[in-house]
Amino acid sequence: MFQAPSVFQRAPLPPATRESEPRHEQTLTTTAPRPAPVPGTPGAAAPAPAAAMKRDPYFDNVKYLAIVLVAVAHAWEPVMDGSRATRALYMIVYMFHMPAFILISGYFSRSFDMTPSKAKRLVTGVAVPYVLFETAYSLFKRYADDSPDMAISLVDPFFLTWFLIALFVWRVTTPIWRTLRHPLPVALAIAMLASVSPDIGDDLDLQRVLQFLPFFVLGLLMKPEHFQLVRRREVRLLSVPLFAGALLFAYWVAPRMQLGWLYRANSAQEMGAPWWSGAVMTLGMFGCALALTIGFLAWVPGRARWFTVLGAGTICGYLLHGFLIKGAEYAGLFDRYTWLSGPVGLVLVSLAAAVAVTLMCTPLVGRTLKWATEPDMAWAFRKDPAKR
Repeated sequence: MFQAPSVFQRAPLPPATRESEPRHEQTLTTTAPRPAPVPGTPGAAAPAPAAAMKRDPYFDNVKYLAIVLVAVAHAWEPVMDGSRATRALYMIVYMFHMPAFILISGYFSRSFDMTPSKAKRLVTGVAVPYVLFETAYSLFKRYADDSPDMAISLVDPFFLTWFLIALFVWRVTTPIWRTLRHPLPVALAIAMLASVSPDIGDDLDLQRVLQFLPFFVLGLLMKPEHFQLVRRREVRLLSVPLFAGALLFAYWVAPRMQLGWLYRANSAQEMGAPWWSGAVMTLGMFGCALALTIGFLAWVPGRARWFTVLGAGTICGYLLHGFLIKGAEYAGLFDRYTWLSGPVGLVLVSLAAAVAVTLMCTPLVGRTLKWATEPDMAWAFRKDPAKR
């Protein structure tokens, strides 16, 4: 981060968030309770207020709504051909849904360092789920899609598992970004260089890791008061013409723009564009994505809603909904029922994806899959010397 006073590096979190930050650092899924006061010390007689033990509902709302947009956008991919309006909506959603999720991930990674406890959470909450689900998706494609040549490769993320390996790399480098004087310009420069470097290759999906890096670094720089500014009424009002204008522009550019620019998985040369266009598009798309992300964050409710509790299970929704989307593709569902590409079909596909990912985010699913998303693995780590 910037060489700023320590008050910036240890900025106070929003209400009821400081206690949950260590677990948010891991997978943005669960919250660790505040340690009980030691008897006989000041404050031990009076228990902490109930509100202080709760998660901040705003960030859980952000995560749930973002993961719904991710699932719906993935569901549109097989059925949007031939529909210019759907392609335009897809471009709008894809422009900001992952940047918003990555920015929040960076925000809750601000205190990450390589202390034993946080290193353990990084391994159990990110690295291990990556290995398990990368293997599961590879086997799923091999047998469900009748692809016997499909190999299990931990260096070539399949479909949506790239986010886990990216999160691992970003978190490991967090102490570096915290020491830089101007981390965001450096991250943007790295993203621009990646967009013009076709020799990076596909290993660990480094193109996406590097091109999405600025959003994670921006999250590291965010303070609670920044989110208060974003949620002001003036910002909400300005976001309405912003999204309207973005939708009109997306409708115009939909037949002309390659979707690869949105995925950030390739260099400009690999998409047949001049090398210099990679740097220009990186800066332009960062600005557009940031503006749309701000507009999205402005409309997220700050109070608890029926879906707030689901924000704690977004890691399950993210990792599981891919099986539903890919399973439908492997079964030929979208090819067999061509009417799904029509207006009624698109609505049904969108509702089905939203309902499915909502169910996948429920606490029951989270508890059932905790062995894969947050394994304890105490046997694999040395005990803390203090605990010994």
